[in-house]
Amino acid sequence: MATTAMATEDGLALAACALYGNRPSALLEVLHEIRTRRGGITEADMRAVAGALNLSRAEIHGVQSFYPDLADAPAGVSIRVCLAEACRSRGAAALASDLEACGVTAAPVYCLGNCALGPAIAVGDAIHGRADLAMALALVGKGAA
Repeated sequence: MATTAMATEDGLALAACALYGNRPSALLEVLHEIRTRRGGITEADMRAVAGALNLSRAEIHGVQSFYPDLADAPAGVSIRVCLAEACRSRGAAALASDLEACGVTAAPVYCLGNCALGPAIAVGDAIHGRADLAMALALVGKGAA
């Protein structure tokens, strides 16, 4: 039975790779596809992707660990705040502090891919740009500041 489960798991990852032509340059899209379909990315997925795209497991882990949307958020995290340079320069650190002061757990991340609209935040799978305290509190159901 374990072999059947593994084959099914590999099948999903291999299908995602095939969807993008088994191109190594499509790694990010492949990982997003797997996460969307499965809700996360397993070790077996990464092994299958490495084989299909002819990449090392380390290359895949590097991409997965850089983009927080490709990993499950820690339990209890309500909102993720990008603290990379572009967002930090637009007040993201202060926003994170203000959220914590309001009792909202603000998990730091280092790139949501929305640099032009910083500060960026993520609530669930939704990314929001030009975030401020009132917007963030409304998104997590805490009302306006």
